[in-house]
Amino acid sequence: MAGASLAAECAGYAKVVVLEGEDTPGYHTTGRSAAFWEQTYGGPGVVPLTLASGDFLRDHGFLTRRGGLYLAREADAPILETFLDRYAGSGVEIARYDRADLLGVHPDLDPRWTCGLYLPDCADIDVAGLHQHYISQMRQGGVELQLRWRVEAIARDGDRWVLGDSRGRRVTATRIVDAAGSWADGVARMAGARALGITPFRRTVAQLRTDPAPRPDLPLTLDINGRFYFKPEAGRLWLSPHDEEPSEPCDAAPEEAAIAHAIDRFAHVLGWKVEAVERKWAGLRSFAPDRLPVFGYDEDAPGFFWCAGQGGTGIQTAPAAARLCAQLLLDLPRDAMTRGLDAALFAPGRFGRSRNRGS
Repeated sequence: MAGASLAAECAGYAKVVVLEGEDTPGYHTTGRSAAFWEQTYGGPGVVPLTLASGDFLRDHGFLTRRGGLYLAREADAPILETFLDRYAGSGVEIARYDRADLLGVHPDLDPRWTCGLYLPDCADIDVAGLHQHYISQMRQGGVELQLRWRVEAIARDGDRWVLGDSRGRRVTATRIVDAAGSWADGVARMAGARALGITPFRRTVAQLRTDPAPRPDLPLTLDINGRFYFKPEAGRLWLSPHDEEPSEPCDAAPEEAAIAHAIDRFAHVLGWKVEAVERKWAGLRSFAPDRLPVFGYDEDAPGFFWCAGQGGTGIQTAPAAARLCAQLLLDLPRDAMTRGLDAALFAPGRFGRSRNRGS
């Protein structure tokens, strides 16, 4: 999503080539999203990007309101208050729920869940539709998309970059955008730029057949402690243990232990019978050390631009993030979508120059 959306935003202003290592775009994290737009997801620093993307996503029909419900036990009251304090004044609408409110949503809710928070604007997001929108915009704008093109070497030749693969193909460019997701630090090392410590973490999701089947109008339901979330999807339940396991960059696969943890935690929420695990998958969410995205030119490698570290928020923030990155990359003026965004929060230079180049 990051590469496609930024390429689409740059089309018409520059000649753009997108190098995709897989047989099809969006094979990794983009194609494995849990497909929700939740304004607090990613923390307060990401909220402005999420909110700035909202009008675009709604106006283009990519959002369907669902609502989001955080569940808490009595002992979680301080955590709930901290959550409210973190997002006070952020522009996110949040309502307190008591036990009666929770039962109005989940009549089978275990009695230990006594309070919660409701986010009415939380929505499902049409990930495939959004991605195809950007792919279409890329093509209409003359962007060249190269599939099965794995970058294996990057070097400088005067004022240009030369990228090569194992089959001897070469691409030259005045600027490189590192939108390689979990592989972002590896691409930076090849270019002699500073590795910023962008680390992939595995997230697992399972599709369950349950008795009873979930109502289609149920909200996205999350644990205030970050131990699970679930939502209905076409008569089934999508359930995650909200896992975050460090991983090497790879084609992530779900682990049975993560699925078992998810089902065990779900059993203490609604007590529904899990009749079958029909499907399971995993994706990698990549974080910078401070867990904010990295957008901007590297201070040590001329013409090397970062668009990485979105930490799983890359889809819900794609419109604003891509617009902002295009403006920074091509020195374009801000517009209504990006005018309120503080680009310095996401600049790679925020990590200083203490890391060794290429380390």
